[in-house]
Amino acid sequence: MVTQISRTDSISAQVFSLATVAIMISSSYLLYMQDVEETDYDMRVPVWARNQQPFDTTQAYSFVLQQGPYERMGSADSWEALEHVMIPYSLPETEGGAAVDPQCVLNFDPDKCPHISLAYWRPEVPSGMRVPVIAEIGPYFGEESAGTPDITTPGSWLGVGILQNLLPHGFAFAQVSVSGTGLSNHCMDLMGFAEQEGINAAVEWLGTQDWSNGNVGLIGKSYDGSTPWQAAMYGNEYLKTIVPISGLIGVRELMWKNGSSEARAPFMHNVVYGSYGFSSEKGDGNLQNACQDYLLSTLHSANAYVFAGNEFVESYWAERYFLDRVLENYKGSVYIVQGFHDWNVDPHMAVPTINTLLDYGIEAKVLMGQWDHDYPDRPDYQKDRSDPGRGSEAYPEMVRFDWMQDLLEWFTYYLQEKGPKPSLYLEIQNNRGEWRVEDRYPARDSKVFEFDLGGNLTLVEEGGFGTVVYPGMEAVDDWIVFETGTFDYDFRFGGLPQLHLQVTPQGSGGSVYAYMEDCSSDDECIHVGHSIMDLRYHEGGTEYQTIVPGVEITAKMEFFAMDVLIPEGHYIRLSLRDIGEDYLPSSTEAAVDIELGEDSVLRLHEINVDNKIFFEPPVCMHEDCLEE
Repeated sequence: MVTQISRTDSISAQVFSLATVAIMISSSYLLYMQDVEETDYDMRVPVWARNQQPFDTTQAYSFVLQQGPYERMGSADSWEALEHVMIPYSLPETEGGAAVDPQCVLNFDPDKCPHISLAYWRPEVPSGMRVPVIAEIGPYFGEESAGTPDITTPGSWLGVGILQNLLPHGFAFAQVSVSGTGLSNHCMDLMGFAEQEGINAAVEWLGTQDWSNGNVGLIGKSYDGSTPWQAAMYGNEYLKTIVPISGLIGVRELMWKNGSSEARAPFMHNVVYGSYGFSSEKGDGNLQNACQDYLLSTLHSANAYVFAGNEFVESYWAERYFLDRVLENYKGSVYIVQGFHDWNVDPHMAVPTINTLLDYGIEAKVLMGQWDHDYPDRPDYQKDRSDPGRGSEAYPEMVRFDWMQDLLEWFTYYLQEKGPKPSLYLEIQNNRGEWRVEDRYPARDSKVFEFDLGGNLTLVEEGGFGTVVYPGMEAVDDWIVFETGTFDYDFRFGGLPQLHLQVTPQGSGGSVYAYMEDCSSDDECIHVGHSIMDLRYHEGGTEYQTIVPGVEITAKMEFFAMDVLIPEGHYIRLSLRDIGEDYLPSSTEAAVDIELGEDSVLRLHEINVDNKIFFEPPVCMHEDCLEE
């Protein structure tokens, strides 16, 4: 590397800024401790002071600082739910399944009509005291295909922790099976209308029981982190807050990125979840899976693959997009939890969604660390699932043993309607383990750095056909490679980097995959981010574009969210080819000429560290962390 990339800030200025931040943190902590003495809520801990609190950081997951005063109703020797109920709800005949079951339609057996399975646990509270409900809704309770325990057994992944930590503070807890799974009848609708109606019915039921205070909060991860978004679409008066963990804002929005299809996308409904809802114990009840969307989902998916995620007929995908109706109808709060390296639910479900929520006046926060498809407080799983360039550099700092305390403070305010309002910080961790707080993400005060291909982003290696991206490059591991100069300071950038390329497709389509790395002076490189685009979406967004072979276009690529520290003396490598990760080739594969020059630009957003509070969470003392 000949070129060096510098910034005008002096080291002394940086040191002064960090010292100022340290004083701010210390002062804030002293003020916090003074406030604690003046309130009854001694568990309200500022995020930057939590590492000075006595959290138990040796366990397999997090615990609250203080145990609550209430016991769980029912047998102390069993985790079994207090009660299991089947909640009826209505569906139009067009949904098929249980809605047209003859025994339901003719009123011979009302149990054959649509019903949702729900189990709940309650705290033993004084007579007349009503409590809010925290619920997890998903397809994995007592589901034969998943091999999971009955819905009356709390899920080991989340339910047990809630019963141990939150129920004693005066919260009920419920688990709910979505339609067509577990004991819920009808079809496995993969987040469609029938499922949404069942979820809303469950929220309504939980909010109207005589032991409920009328406030419901939903929490869950992955599929169970997507059901809160579905519930929020309705604007139900009982739904006060949602905590989606790696949740979907829409099914198509997850499966297609910039028009490029994930490998699972065409088969998600009736292959990945195809066996859900079928049970050897259901007998004739299995016939209720004969629903239109279930039967035709492969056709919808195939159509979407051919047309890069577009939908020219029907409304299968539009029905399964949630965010627009959340913004229109929802009046509650949102606490998003997301991993930057989530391979299952990519971080574009959270970013820029968080800023969109804030722009609509919804009270919201996000917790984003360098884990993958996981909870933020699992030291063993996080270690096992972290690899170089995919989170390991941020371990064990990524483990958040203050998370359950965070949930307690969140639910106490939004469901019990008491206590100080939680700080709506956006807590962001970069790939080297540093945590900081933001008020928006991507941040509003970032400085833009541009690197033009062939200029200060030097072409160091051509592919087999020069600077042409061609079909099959992945199969032969061929790349077009560019590199920046070395940085003479720690370069921090984050958010949604952009790569705008001037390209000339040689056919009616094509795709480009970009892979970004952090490389040391010894040329040891680790992944920091990636992007992919089907050129039929070259304008960005969701509008399908017609490609004319031989006509130059601008491919406005956007990377998946990342937060990165490039250490002093390192440089950035950008490599291009046709596809990567788990994405399928475009249905209109074609060679694509990449034009070099000032119109082909990599755009990064440098973090303004002078105006940020960096902090260290409670130190992980779990055996896996101590081995690091």
